[in-house]
Amino acid sequence: MKRPILIHPDPRLKKVCAPVPEITDDLRRLASDMLETMYDAPGIGLAAPQVGVLSRLIVLDCVKAEGEAPRPLVMVNPEVVAASEETRVYEEGCLSIPEQYAEVTRPSEVELRWIGLDGEEHHEGFGGLWATCVQHEIDHLDGKLFIDHLGAMRRQLITRKMIKFKREQARA
Repeated sequence: MKRPILIHPDPRLKKVCAPVPEITDDLRRLASDMLETMYDAPGIGLAAPQVGVLSRLIVLDCVKAEGEAPRPLVMVNPEVVAASEETRVYEEGCLSIPEQYAEVTRPSEVELRWIGLDGEEHHEGFGGLWATCVQHEIDHLDGKLFIDHLGAMRRQLITRKMIKFKREQARA
């Protein structure tokens, strides 16, 4: 089931999310809904707080090549255990900040640990777009948006645009 995506500014997007204590059927249903919502948007990542759930759960799929099989990943309680000193600049966007993009610098490679829906601990290294996306989504779990990596003027400009966007949506 598709879920509505919260649009910035919304106080729930600035909250630090609680760890998920156990893998339940409700959590599996939430993950499935989040994947459906992400693909429909369309996006490459979505964090639980973006659909109003303040839990440490993210979904992502950065496969973009035509004809390449999708690789949906569900990560419960993800954490970066190592990050490269080498950085990468990528123009990021966010489903909670529609039609706004900005260059963000992040480590180019990260090593992650998370719990899968199978209840098992997983470890994997990510580079390129996957590394950028997973760091962006984990930021959401810590109450951070990609615009928090920008200067104050640019952040305020984008926030004002989002307030106007939300007003227009409310009228439509």
